[in-house]
Amino acid sequence: MNSNRAVRQPGLDELRLLAKVARMYHEKGIRQPQIAAELNLSQARVSRMLKQAVEVGIVHTVVTMPSGVHSDLEDELQGRYGLRDAVVVDSAGDEVLPALGSGAAAYLDMTLTGGHVVGISSWSETLISAVDRMPRKSVPVVDKVVQIVGGLGDAAVQMQATRLTARFAELTGGMPVYLPAPGLVGTPAVRRAMMNDVSVRDVLGTWGQLTDALVGIGSLEPSPLLQRSGNAVAEADQDELRRLGAVGDVCFRFFDEEGKLVRSTFDQRVIGVTAKELLAVPRRIGVAGGERKYSAIRAALLGGWVNILITDLAMAHRLLDGA
Repeated sequence: MNSNRAVRQPGLDELRLLAKVARMYHEKGIRQPQIAAELNLSQARVSRMLKQAVEVGIVHTVVTMPSGVHSDLEDELQGRYGLRDAVVVDSAGDEVLPALGSGAAAYLDMTLTGGHVVGISSWSETLISAVDRMPRKSVPVVDKVVQIVGGLGDAAVQMQATRLTARFAELTGGMPVYLPAPGLVGTPAVRRAMMNDVSVRDVLGTWGQLTDALVGIGSLEPSPLLQRSGNAVAEADQDELRRLGAVGDVCFRFFDEEGKLVRSTFDQRVIGVTAKELLAVPRRIGVAGGERKYSAIRAALLGGWVNILITDLAMAHRLLDGA
């Protein structure tokens, strides 16, 4: 069937009847069988006439966005940055974090439908907010929840990373897989030794199975949460990364303003998913917003570090305006 065929323009009498049928159905809410009975028409003809009323321009479909829904911006973000999906949330003043958490929780609730193997970054304020707001699924929708970055710093922080993985697994019905290692070690040699440990190698083997990665997007300047925890990137490391052009990170893999991986001595000390492994995950869900994250988020999109973005309204506008 040729979808480009010209629409036959009906005569005036036929137009009157089409308009009458269209008004009865769309304005008065009369069902098709009743229209057919009142006008002595077959129901099949009424159905055809309603379709024809659209074709000739008597009926126009207008989609009106409810307050707080920004599908137009989401579509623009997808087109501009080649994303699989985008979610734009409203935030009240400076309260970006709760809005991002709620938006991410709702998105995960709708899109985790069964058989997923989810990698979760161990230390992100936005991810903690999202998991805190997730409803418990009545049936398992995730097979495994895998920690993809070691817990950073001291034992208390590593426990927080473990709790985040455990809670997400509990809510989705998945089996938690923990990475029994710190996120950052003192030297590349220590990292190589730890990566060869059998318990760590077992976790590494699951990273190739990931269907989804749930990550935050960090800026070079540490977040307030990391600063409070005492686990921010050391100043010497920040200086090196800044000198190399780093603007942000995903899973402590730092990248420049074009989204290209910054190769540094810091990168060689991270115990976590590699850039290559992360970029191979089909769904890479980044949850991030707030004014200070602009350069990092834009670079993460340009580099393909995430292909699904959950962000706030102000950030969406800025990403599209390029400001």
